[in-house]
Amino acid sequence: ALFPGAFNCCTKLSDEIPKGILRRVERFEIQKAAGLCHLEAIILYIEGRKFCVSPRIRKVKKWMKKNKHKIPRKKNHGKKQRRIKIIKKKQ
Repeated sequence: ALFPGAFNCCTKLSDEIPKGILRRVERFEIQKAAGLCHLEAIILYIEGRKFCVSPRIRKVKKWMKKNKHKIPRKKNHGKKQRRIKIIKKKQ
């Protein structure tokens, strides 16, 4: 269901997904309908395979709220992160 080539866009979406598959998801990405990709979708990665599902499925919305930690974080290469200095109080 992914567009072949250099782009990682979903072209077909599934409207249903069994709970068993949701339990085995290793990570997921959110595809927005902008630029080269014309469909909003959730890309689920399961055992090296990719599944494209509709973001409007209640079961998927609920699962995403519980599993926010499975979204891959983007690394900021250009910006340096600001460090916060911790000052200990003397008593």
